[in-house]
Amino acid sequence: MKHMKEKKYAFTILELVFVIVVAGILTATIVPRFNRNSLQEAADQIISHIRYTRHLAMVDDKFTTNDSKWFKGRWTISFYKNLSFTSTRCTPGYYQNIWAYTIFSDTPTYAGKPTMKEMARNPINPDQFLSGGYNNTLCIDNAENTDDNQSAKSMRLGEKYGIKDMKFSGGCRSNVRHLSFDYLGRPFNSLPSLAAYELPSSGYHKLLTSRCIIDICSVANCNNADSNEKITIVIEPETGYAHIL
Repeated sequence: MKHMKEKKYAFTILELVFVIVVAGILTATIVPRFNRNSLQEAADQIISHIRYTRHLAMVDDKFTTNDSKWFKGRWTISFYKNLSFTSTRCTPGYYQNIWAYTIFSDTPTYAGKPTMKEMARNPINPDQFLSGGYNNTLCIDNAENTDDNQSAKSMRLGEKYGIKDMKFSGGCRSNVRHLSFDYLGRPFNSLPSLAAYELPSSGYHKLLTSRCIIDICSVANCNNADSNEKITIVIEPETGYAHIL
């Protein structure tokens, strides 16, 4: 009888250990979702895509002796607000007032606005572009065609992460939210228009000579954001290294 009681007691302890293990697994998988920080997730994704843009530029040097404008085709990451569609390709009048961004190489058009042929493809899903959608180019949430399936919802920062404002300062221009890279990984704050390497000048700085500072905010105006409502991303001049400040 004593032997039987000991076996029953051991089985009860085993049950208890099993419950504790299961509870631990559930805690590890569920709790992080409750502690989800959308700002941090958005910042991590943006930094990853800035680094990927830099990588594309370094492995895909655009230099050629056959085209004097070759430098305008450098790989670029462009941030913007207000997605609107009025052409026949997309649902007329469709509009989304959110922050988004696109990775592209502005060649062969050199128009400063990417076509679908100029946008980068998602290396994980080649059927998808590395773009949150672009005005009159890559449609979004459009039931009439499949273009919305080709855009990346995660790159629509306002929709995915609740980002309501972005502020560009330092070496970056506040009204031209481009970052381009050359084959050495050096960053430019806008697409060079005259020569391959344009140094700072009045109005157009081009080659970054000071830190580019990007604030991403969960409130409508970054200037009024508290510390828990804003994360600052920095892109270093010369190296193009992107990190959180």
